[in-house]
Amino acid sequence: MKKLMKVEGMHCGGCSGRLKRILEALPGVTEAGADHAAGTAYVVGDVSDEAIKEAVEGGNFKLLGIENG
Repeated sequence: MKKLMKVEGMHCGGCSGRLKRILEALPGVTEAGADHAAGTAYVVGDVSDEAIKEAVEGGNFKLLGIENG
């Protein structure tokens, strides 16, 4: 399942790269990506919204919303 996220706090390519690595490290995630310019990220795999929220906010980003894509 693909989940799309709106994320605040990514200011550059380094930020989006860091968030991508954080999301890829979650158990059950097979693919992840982040785009600082659009303020979006996504994960593909079997992972709960709660785990995503904890990981994103643990990386000092603000999760604004998650939707199934």
